[in-house]
Amino acid sequence: MRKKACHVLLFILGTLFIVGVYDGVCATKERTKVLLEKSDLCKKTLLNSSKKLYRHNWIHCIKKFQQIYKSYPKSKEAPVALFNAARLYALLYKYSGKSKDLNEAVALYRRLADKYKKHGLADDAQYRIGEITYKSLHDPARAYVEFLKVDVNFPKGDMRPRAKKMLDTLALKLDSADGKVVKQVKAGGKKVSIKDIRYWSTPNYTRVVVDTDGPVKYEHHLLKADPGHKKPRRLYIDFKNARVPKNIDTDLAIKNELLQRARAGQFTKNTVRVVLDIEKIGGYDIFHLFDPFRIVVDVRRYPKEPPKIRDKAAANSVKKSPAKKRAVQRGYKKAKSPDKTVSLARQLGLNVKRIVIDPGHGGRDPGCYVRGAMREKSISLSIAKLLAKRLKKELGCEVFLTRDRDKTLSLERRTAIANMKKADLFISLHVNAHKSKNVRGMETYFLNMATDKGAVMVAARENATSEKNISDLQTILNDLMLNTKIYESNRLAHRVQSGMFSAIKKGYGGSRSLGVKQAPFYVLIGAEMPAILVEVGFLSNPTERKRLQTKKYQQRIAQGICDGIEAYIESIELVYQAR
Repeated sequence: MRKKACHVLLFILGTLFIVGVYDGVCATKERTKVLLEKSDLCKKTLLNSSKKLYRHNWIHCIKKFQQIYKSYPKSKEAPVALFNAARLYALLYKYSGKSKDLNEAVALYRRLADKYKKHGLADDAQYRIGEITYKSLHDPARAYVEFLKVDVNFPKGDMRPRAKKMLDTLALKLDSADGKVVKQVKAGGKKVSIKDIRYWSTPNYTRVVVDTDGPVKYEHHLLKADPGHKKPRRLYIDFKNARVPKNIDTDLAIKNELLQRARAGQFTKNTVRVVLDIEKIGGYDIFHLFDPFRIVVDVRRYPKEPPKIRDKAAANSVKKSPAKKRAVQRGYKKAKSPDKTVSLARQLGLNVKRIVIDPGHGGRDPGCYVRGAMREKSISLSIAKLLAKRLKKELGCEVFLTRDRDKTLSLERRTAIANMKKADLFISLHVNAHKSKNVRGMETYFLNMATDKGAVMVAARENATSEKNISDLQTILNDLMLNTKIYESNRLAHRVQSGMFSAIKKGYGGSRSLGVKQAPFYVLIGAEMPAILVEVGFLSNPTERKRLQTKKYQQRIAQGICDGIEAYIESIELVYQAR
């Protein structure tokens, strides 16, 4: 009887607890609803009266909204309250003229866009950031990036069409050094000349580059084959307000399994048409780079995602790799479930067997340097050679360098080499510089939109272009944001950064890790494999400058990068083994 009574008592207490929790939830929902209604009333009263002339009345209403998202961050009213608080700060700025009010508005909008990504107001908040950046802060380059985030991060949002219109508007303003192209076209001014057509090719990949002597507007289209006129399928690019000079080769025979040839001609008085006659392609990308301006066309045999692996023997071969053996020896545990950010090809067992290392700069391009010290191009090449030896010896990988001596290479050619070699990884090595000699540390980048001013500055320097041009990458970034390689590159960057810093901090005091960052580097654009850019230190910092010039320190950096790559390979294989 006593036991039965205990059970009854526990049942009653449990019921009371559940009822209490339910009542508590209901009470919270009702409270947040009432708080939002009161806050809305405060806002409407303020906006429709002379009270808006006094700052304290604005702050009074803002605090009402703040109480909701600070006290009840998980309530459905929280993002609505955030949006209204941000809007009130933005409106207050029109009366106060104080930049701190505008900064508060941007911070709250960003918090909403980042923390409540699935809420219907998230894309509105991101759009408002772009609007403030453009209209109030008068920074069209930064605004371009903010509107681009609406297009990329909220593809189903109702603000996307408006954001795209703003991108078109800003593209005209930003395009090619303060809108020279737009003025040129409208005024019927000097035509841009086609300077050269270059290409690099393999049976599965071809990159064609069209050089011009200035920025130019362009459009591209794909035409079906025309058997009646014996014309193959063609990809053509129309360059507006352009001309073809007589001194260039306008008909380039390619004759591989993808393209037959590339040819340029004066299609109309003001339009140059560059035509690629297609043999057989599975996909293509077209984008432009600056300083000097050029159009890059990548064509490939297969679509971007590789076909599924059906060869079990090939898939199982991953178990025998050196990295896997070391993982077992070190006692790594198998992952419980595969990471969704790893592409299907990786999960099916595609191993890292071939790596392309890109020593930054070279030849006529010295990179950063300090008088009396080695130049970036020399340090990056030295580390690249040391890294190549370690990767071959320790991981058994096949390794290629984009350059093995002091020679000039264009940024687009470096990525083309990695694609033509069918590399599994692409590592670009660089040395950093800063206007302040106190700045030091190592950092690793993967390709994406820049998230801070420092990343923009580094990208501008490595791209040899202006910071303003960094924003004009919509076509490229829209494509990249949907590509799984961006996640694998992120994963690789974190492993390499960790390995590099771990190797350095043991014997070198004052070493700093600046972490993993993202920025639009031209040398990484178009890479068909996980690709990262490593900044091994600052040549402008006296301490790091001395270290970077010693073989011992370079060896340590190479070892750290090698360890990071090995850790990345192990993470892929362990995910595969867990399937």
